[in-house]
Amino acid sequence: MRPRAIGMLTAALAVVALLVVDLPAPAAAADVHVGRTVTTGLRTPWGMAFLPDGSALVSERDTGRIVRVPADGGNARLVGRVRQTRAAGEGGLLGLAVPPGANPSFVFAYVTTATDNRVLRIDWDGRRLGKARAILTGIPKGTNHNGGALLVGPSDTLFVGTGEIYQRELAQKRSSLGGKILRITFAGRPAPGNPFPGSPVYSLGHRNVQGLAFDSAGRLWATEFGEHDADELNLIRAGGNYGWPVHEGKAQDPRYIDPVVQWSPTAVASPSGLAIVDDIAYVASLRGQRLWQVPLHGTSAGTPKAAFHDRFGRLRAVAAAPGGGLWLATSNTDGRGTPRRGDDRIIRVRLTAG
Repeated sequence: MRPRAIGMLTAALAVVALLVVDLPAPAAAADVHVGRTVTTGLRTPWGMAFLPDGSALVSERDTGRIVRVPADGGNARLVGRVRQTRAAGEGGLLGLAVPPGANPSFVFAYVTTATDNRVLRIDWDGRRLGKARAILTGIPKGTNHNGGALLVGPSDTLFVGTGEIYQRELAQKRSSLGGKILRITFAGRPAPGNPFPGSPVYSLGHRNVQGLAFDSAGRLWATEFGEHDADELNLIRAGGNYGWPVHEGKAQDPRYIDPVVQWSPTAVASPSGLAIVDDIAYVASLRGQRLWQVPLHGTSAGTPKAAFHDRFGRLRAVAAAPGGGLWLATSNTDGRGTPRRGDDRIIRVRLTAG
């Protein structure tokens, strides 16, 4: 080989070696450890959203109350009540979200009313909740599958996970807000750049979305309840159709997007809340009564690993805590669980490298 060719090959190999060295290592499952109990005595906690000082607002599905839990733990204090809440079955006061910033002046809530599910924007003065204004109405309501997830996105947008209320055809009906992930502005209008002009619909073909979270690259992930065969963790793409009710779980049908992870049978999961920390997805499971960890590798995922099986009962909400670790809320007073002493509660979970 000529000297020039050898030099060019050596340089190319050096570049390849540099690229390989700079590639990030895939996320691996962390070790999870039970910390101290944050608070007890809650009634069917559902949504959980942190404030800038590290305390958290928590919604109670059946009472319509929103309480504030101190950052260091202790008694939850009532800060407001959503009086239009009409709790029945899986409906009631559901997801919460707090906009970014040092001094938010409002918060968002997802609530079942007498006529629909809707998103509220509620005034917040730092101590008490004030006037509530509906910014998105007309989400179908039912006894089951009301969705309820809220997640603040970039550029003052809000993602909303909804359910198809056991009317399966709604999930494929683009004109319906049921069985969808929606993307709206803070004023409740369809967000600019949505895949269907003039529509809040961001993705469709969902059965019941109760968890939303972003990974480190800003990709959106969602948990979804299956019917019999498969619960799902989905990577959400704008305009994507996730197949319900045509398919449940992975189908390899080019018309629809398959889940990245599925749990079969559904008895081991029933995934509700979702948090992502260091590109590990943490999925709170109701019927499965465990916390699933799923290492995320870009657009794929590693093998799920379970923690706390049967230790705390049904698990509804999980959130990444500002000081590190997770807050994990039980759901044993929801009519389907067996309450234990102190239920419902929030537990602090510490994370260490596996």
